[in-house]
Amino acid sequence: MLSTQDTAIIPHEWYNVVPDLPRQLPPPVDRDEKNSSIQLLNRILPKTILKQEFTFQRYTKIPEEVQEIYAQIGRPTPLFRANGLEKALDYKGKILVKYEGATITGSHKINTAIPQAFYTRDEGSTGVVTETGAGQWGTATTVAASMAGITSKIFMVKVSFNQKPLRKNIMELYGGEIVPSPSTETEFGRQVLAKAPDHPGTLGIAISEAVEYALEKDLKYMLGSVFNSVLTHQSVIGLESEKQLEILGEEPDVMIGCVGGGSNFGGFVFPLMKKFKEAKIFASTASEVPKFTKGEYKYDYVDTAKILPSIKMYTLGSDFVPEKIYAGGLRYHGAAPSISMLVNSGKIKSSDVTESSVIDALKLFARSQGIVAAPESGHAIATAIEYARANGNSRETILVNVSGHGLLDMSIFQR
Repeated sequence: MLSTQDTAIIPHEWYNVVPDLPRQLPPPVDRDEKNSSIQLLNRILPKTILKQEFTFQRYTKIPEEVQEIYAQIGRPTPLFRANGLEKALDYKGKILVKYEGATITGSHKINTAIPQAFYTRDEGSTGVVTETGAGQWGTATTVAASMAGITSKIFMVKVSFNQKPLRKNIMELYGGEIVPSPSTETEFGRQVLAKAPDHPGTLGIAISEAVEYALEKDLKYMLGSVFNSVLTHQSVIGLESEKQLEILGEEPDVMIGCVGGGSNFGGFVFPLMKKFKEAKIFASTASEVPKFTKGEYKYDYVDTAKILPSIKMYTLGSDFVPEKIYAGGLRYHGAAPSISMLVNSGKIKSSDVTESSVIDALKLFARSQGIVAAPESGHAIATAIEYARANGNSRETILVNVSGHGLLDMSIFQR
């Protein structure tokens, strides 16, 4: 295993995939001429984030302060060979794991929360607001805001708020204010509750509430996934992996990650795609939210209230209400435009995984490797296990991104 103290592995620049896509990324589209959602982004996002969102520059320097905090929060995260899992599966090749659960918040989300919070502080704003599904993004936001000396408010999807009380507790420990969504704190939330008082909530609704609240209170909105600037920040995962693979003398034949909005997946595979062009790539999603297999590749709204721009992506519809699966981070109706484009072109394959398969995969991974992975990450592990079993005599090297730990998600095993 590589030492997490080897800070030389932490990249000094983020990688932006846009210049290397097979064709130009379709631009976001406004709702109508009178209500510019693009101008709205100017109001709620830090100027630096907005610049990074629309840049065609391939590399962007990571501020020294952010690099220092990356080291403080546990970067680089380890990349290791999963010998126990290989043995359990009788797999003749190699299974490598990039483990994002080693950060202080237990997931990859902190990689983008840190720069967003510090850009917000540096531009003079006193606080941030955002949404969260399973709670990993909310946790990362509250930590980053605390480090930056600003306030944070989190609209948490109600089904996850009820399923995961410890997530709420840890966000409050870091100084965050947590609200179950849909809520009575926004006009849109009240509209949803008037029609369905027991609505379980969705990420689309929570995004709408967070954006509305940010506009009303003159706060900055934190982007959790989907947008290109977020995937750019998450490129530290793939850039670290590239250096670690070089040290180990390994080249992946297969790369696997889970997809909710797409930030951990894009951050993981995009830098590696540039080098390992022949590798097979699988995006693992929840079968209950089959955006790539049953969704459409078209322009659709990021949020349910249609406040934010419409972007071209694979989507099940901004009004889609998913089942109450435990992997709250995968319940989003769409996926990042860059990932959607590559799925549409056939470069990235999709793999739908059921919750029962995820539970089995999490158990096997825990018993063979000792790591309790997050339910979202369990989808990637399940896809890797399925691939290894189908190709048991292969000598291929499988690289899987385990995007977080599941130590606060143990009740999934009681269901």
